[in-house]
Amino acid sequence: MVLVDGAGAPLGIHVEAASPAEVKLLKPTLENLDQAELQGHPERLIGDRGYDSNAVRELLVEREIEPIIPARKNNRKATHQDGRKLRRYRHRWIIERTNAWLQNFRRLAVRYERSVTVFTAMLHLACALICLNRVLG
Repeated sequence: MVLVDGAGAPLGIHVEAASPAEVKLLKPTLENLDQAELQGHPERLIGDRGYDSNAVRELLVEREIEPIIPARKNNRKATHQDGRKLRRYRHRWIIERTNAWLQNFRRLAVRYERSVTVFTAMLHLACALICLNRVLG
């Protein structure tokens, strides 16, 4: 899981097995973001339909983060939904671009490492290189 800012620079990451749902990984990812020494917190979180859960929306509202998550077709009582806010969903390409940048690193795309700590270290190194590339151009 990767949280990025509006320019696509990684802010927080959380490494977990591939089997848990994205909804369950959001809280640990936000806790990792809280541990980082950032100024303030994100104003809004744009997520895809995989994050569609009223509990997730409540968690984000408690943390004073505006949830921008489209509802699934079977979710009849989606809370905190507003069509005007969902117009910002079109900016989701930024996270997809950051994921594509991370896939440029072969060790992350294939995951040769068995150790979680080594993989996390490689992920941090890749995020640092992405940020350095964004700064230096």
